[in-house]
Amino acid sequence: MPGNRLRKILSKTAPSLVLIGLILILTIGWDLFIYPELRITEKFFTARNLGNIFRQQSECGLIAVGMTFVILSAGIDLSVGSLLAFSSVLAATMIARNPGSGSGYALLVIAAGLLGATLLGIGNGMMVVYGRLQPFIATLAMMSVARGFAFLWTRGRGIDLIGDEPKLFQWLGSDLGPVPVPALLFIISVLASLIILHRTRLGRFIYAIGSNEPAARLSGVPVGKIKIMVYTICGFLSGIAAMTYTARNYAGRPDDGIGFELDAIAAVVIGGTNLMGGRGGVGGTLIGALIIGVLNNVLGIRGVDPNLQRVLKGAIIIAAVLLQRERKGK
Repeated sequence: MPGNRLRKILSKTAPSLVLIGLILILTIGWDLFIYPELRITEKFFTARNLGNIFRQQSECGLIAVGMTFVILSAGIDLSVGSLLAFSSVLAATMIARNPGSGSGYALLVIAAGLLGATLLGIGNGMMVVYGRLQPFIATLAMMSVARGFAFLWTRGRGIDLIGDEPKLFQWLGSDLGPVPVPALLFIISVLASLIILHRTRLGRFIYAIGSNEPAARLSGVPVGKIKIMVYTICGFLSGIAAMTYTARNYAGRPDDGIGFELDAIAAVVIGGTNLMGGRGGVGGTLIGALIIGVLNNVLGIRGVDPNLQRVLKGAIIIAAVLLQRERKGK
């Protein structure tokens, strides 16, 4: 069974893997043959650099797992980066006002950060279900609201925390032996999501709604409750990402998380999840997130302009969706 599932995931992600493989080959090959003095491969294949890929991609990976739930239900969440910023500045503000606090206060800070992002996620779900807004519109509005609150809260300034964080909070951005704690939380979220999607009624309902919402409704599926739940899960995981991001960077800034929604959607689509809902899963998202991490890392080592990197990611999303459509047509 695990072998069959892995083959299905690889089959769904194969076109995207080929596309990104070509980009990486061209990028590395350009330096090997045109600018060999840059020694891209020597910089890339080091234990420290590979560990950094996992560490830096963990927050995007956590958000991408939540995004998978939303997209499987035929929705979209554009607010995840802003939710991260809101939750991050909330936690950073609490720490800055009580520097040097103990583990009990650290737990309170983490709970507040998670609660803030989760409540905003619930807000997304309620706008979609009770406000009957399209997910694109609802989450676009929340993206603006959450980011605006973050800027108002901090008056547009970042909150630096070096030396102020409780040890328990610092642990979220540290390493557990050779494994970064953010990466460990990412893997745990993937495993938990696999169980939810493939072993619970909630998972079956999410796939049913994404595949055919009217039929699911007629079959007695509580569509509204399930939709609110998927946005709640996405908000909660955005909150976890915010806590690890704040602990890892020793700061909370209102402009944190910009572009995270693009990376998360790219990871989900590259992982083979259909943007129209009903097909895919977090196994593919794990692969997609790692691919995006490798792509970011190689392009960063290569010195590619960040704006060009955004162009490449947008092109990858378009290509992946077109390949999905072509495969569906066959």
